[in-house]
Amino acid sequence: MMFPEFDPVALQIGPIAIRWYALAYIVGILLAWRYCIWQAQLPPQRVSRTQFDDLLFWVTIGIIAGGRLGQVLLWEPSVYLANPLEIFKIWKGGMAFHGGLIGVIVAIVLYARSQKLSPFAFSDVIAVSAPIGLFLGRVANFVNGELVGRPTDVPWAFIFPHIDNVPRHPSQLYQAALEGIVLFLFLFWAARQQRIRERLGMMTGLFLIGYAIARSIGEVFREPEVSLGAYSFVTWGQILSVPMFLFGLYLVMRKPRMAEGGK
Repeated sequence: MMFPEFDPVALQIGPIAIRWYALAYIVGILLAWRYCIWQAQLPPQRVSRTQFDDLLFWVTIGIIAGGRLGQVLLWEPSVYLANPLEIFKIWKGGMAFHGGLIGVIVAIVLYARSQKLSPFAFSDVIAVSAPIGLFLGRVANFVNGELVGRPTDVPWAFIFPHIDNVPRHPSQLYQAALEGIVLFLFLFWAARQQRIRERLGMMTGLFLIGYAIARSIGEVFREPEVSLGAYSFVTWGQILSVPMFLFGLYLVMRKPRMAEGGK
């Protein structure tokens, strides 16, 4: 089927035009924040509502700055070096999850240190909400007609005329389902288990493992953005997910400390 030509502007308020990608980030951050507040109320209550409200600003900066820098440095350095002004046009898309993750980690570590708490006291709650933003981001990828899938002959294939006339997997929707819906449901279930919530770093580890697996599966259907030459049997997205999986496995398998609390 032919890919529908969506209007890149989702909402027009006078001279202000809000694009789908920007709207996905705004809505995703707000929904995730509300979900975090609800999750933080479950025992053990290591962080307060006020602390999460204060952290929201820094996490938002981490997502945007880290995501953009990740896209520039990890995925398309030559493109942005040739057109430096494009770096600042985040409303047009082009945000790397792995870069955004690093930005969020930096924000959490710095804020947790100021509060004299373990970073995992915050990341365990934020990890549960992350699939909300991931889902909306992947849907925005589809609306923008970017990050297209590999050629295929499946009945539900889409032709993206701005790319070529080849039927392709709607890999953006596959990833929205895997990284968004499936991962959200898994983490929702895990977060309902108090024995899991009580272990610092456990929810963070489960998120890292779950995302790495979901991303690696989605990459099978996604057109590679970076050519790896002789190593084309894997994608750059899968390679970047390996350290996430390993660190997540470490967090899940490590022996809990005695009298583990929020410190």
